Amino acid sequence: MWPLGAWMPPQHSTGCGTFLRSSFLSPSSIIIAACGRGILKSSSARGKPSSRSGPSPNDWSRPAADSAGTRATPEQAVALEARFPELQWNPLGRTVYLPSPAAVSSPGTGDLLIVSAGTSDLPVAEEAAATATAFGLCVGRLTDIGVAGIHRLLNQSRRLAQADAVIVVAGMEGALPSVVGGMVSVPVIAVPTSVGYGASFGGLAALLAMLNSCAAGVTVVNIDNGFGAAVAASRILSKRPPSA
Repeated sequence: MWPLGAWMPPQHSTGCGTFLRSSFLSPSSIIIAACGRGILKSSSARGKPSSRSGPSPNDWSRPAADSAGTRATPEQAVALEARFPELQWNPLGRTVYLPSPAAVSSPGTGDLLIVSAGTSDLPVAEEAAATATAFGLCVGRLTDIGVAGIHRLLNQSRRLAQADAVIVVAGMEGALPSVVGGMVSVPVIAVPTSVGYGASFGGLAALLAMLNSCAAGVTVVNIDNGFGAAVAASRILSKRPPSA
C-alpha cells in the first residue's frame, strides 16, 4: 500500500534517531514516518486524496513511535487532525507531527541550531525544525540574520558557539553558510532555497555557491530540502546524550 517507503530492520536503528529510506522525496510529496525514537516508513502523497495522505491507522498508532509528515497541504492536515486530535500542524513549514507519549516526556538530544537568512526562507527552516523535532532533537532557531545585516549574525556568535550542529537556510546568493562555517567548529548543513530574483535560477545560484564554499566541510542538501537537512543532522547527533 505504501510502496515508496520501507520499514527498516531494528539493527539499522541508531538509538534516538532512526532514518528514512525513500525513493521519492519531491517537493510535491508528503513523507510520513514513524521516526525519532521508532521505525520509519515513507509515502508519497502526490495526487492522492486527503483520505490517503498518511499511512494506515495501525502505522500511526504504533506505541513508542513518533509520526511526521512534510509538504502537507491544509486539506491533508485537516483530514489527519480529524483522526488524531493531538496532531501538531505547522502551516508555515507544511509539516504534521504526531508525538508519541514517550516523546512528550523525553528531553531532546543534542543542540541543533537552525539559522535562516531572511523571512522568505522560513518555510524551509520550519520544515527542518519540525522534522528535527520529530527525530528527537533539541531545536533552536535564529531567524532573519542574513549577510545583508551581518551585525545581527555577529551578535549571535555566543549562541552559535553553543550549538552541536547548525543548519543554515538561505536563498539569493547563498553566502550565509560560508560565513557561519567560518565562525563555528561544529557540523554545518547548508540548505539553498528558491528565494531570489532572475539570475538566482530558482535556487541554483545559492546551491552552487554553497557547494563551492571556502569554509571547509560544509554539507549541502538539495534546494528547499529542509527535511533532508534535518535527517542529516539527526544522523550526526544521534549519539549525543539528552539535553539537560
